[in-house]
Parts: sequence; C-alpha cells; structure tokens
Amino acid sequence: MKKILLLLALAAPAHADWVLNSDRSTLSFVSTKATNVAEAHRISDLSGGIAADGKADIMIGLTSVDTGIEIRDDRMRDMLFETDRFGLANVSATVDAAKLDRLGPGDSSQMIVEANLSMHGVSRPVQMELMVVRSGESRLVVTSARPVVINAPDFELARGVEALREIAGLPSISLAVPVSFVLTFDAAD
Repeated sequence: MKKILLLLALAAPAHADWVLNSDRSTLSFVSTKATNVAEAHRISDLSGGIAADGKADIMIGLTSVDTGIEIRDDRMRDMLFETDRFGLANVSATVDAAKLDRLGPGDSSQMIVEANLSMHGVSRPVQMELMVVRSGESRLVVTSARPVVINAPDFELARGVEALREIAGLPSISLAVPVSFVLTFDAAD
C-alpha cells in the first residue's frame, strides 16, 4: 500500500501550469435595488490560469453579463460597465504554488490572497478568502469562501449605477456588490 501511495504522489504534477476551464467556472454577483430587493446575476466569459510560479491571471468578459433580462443586460453593458471602452476586467494575484502542489486528490486548503482587480480603467487591491480543492489528479477548484464586496465608487462605476437607477425609475440601487465565484482549473498538457 505504501508503494502505491508513493507512486501516486510522484505522479502528481509538480509545479503545474493550470488553465481555467470556462465551461466549469462561474462568477456571480448580487445587486440590491429599492432597499431590499436582491437579484443574482452572472458573468460567463472567464479565461486565464495559474502559472507554475503561482502567478494567477483571470480575465472577465463583461459583455457576457447575464441578469436574466435582455434589456437590463444591454443597459449594464452600455451604462454601467461601458463595455465599448472597458470590455474586460482582470484579476491578478500570486498564490502559494508549493501549497497547491502539496494538495492531493480530495485535499483542500483555505487561502487568503491579496489580488489586484482592474476594471473600468481603475486598478485596486482586493483581499480574497479562497477555498482550494484538488478534485482530481489534474483539476483544482477554487471558490470564494466569502463573497468579495466590490464598491462601485472605487472603480468609477457610481455614475453608471445612478444612470441605471434613473432609467429604471428605482428609489435606490446599492453601490456595494457582493461577488462570488467557482473557478475550475485543469492541469496544462
């Protein structure tokens, strides 16, 4: 039995490059309008990866925003994100590559990561609490252990939120938006 475990440990990819599997990844956020009406939305265009040295880079295609209502999607693209000028958001960070390498199939680890979010022409640090699970020999699943709260004014999005509030005739739309994600990474070939 010890011999089998040793062979499995040696077969695990050491210092692997990980590629985001967009079909198995999701990013969602919650907007709150009229004080207490919360609605969940998602963005489906995700790409990126984690390099062997732990440098992670995730691109978020804001044109893929999906609120479940087409006119609202159009308004978010045009009035909030201004995707004609700012079509992508980017999250970059460095994770502990050695810690990832030590995870065996079925193992998990919690990590606090200082990341940089670039969106709408502004870059700001954000702290993320992550749960990383090695779900197989060649797969990692990274989830937000806590939502990341994005404040619209920090990314010059308050004007867009106000424009959305006015066009929808709402008394309010919250400027604080919780974001959650499940990112699945496959070992690069």
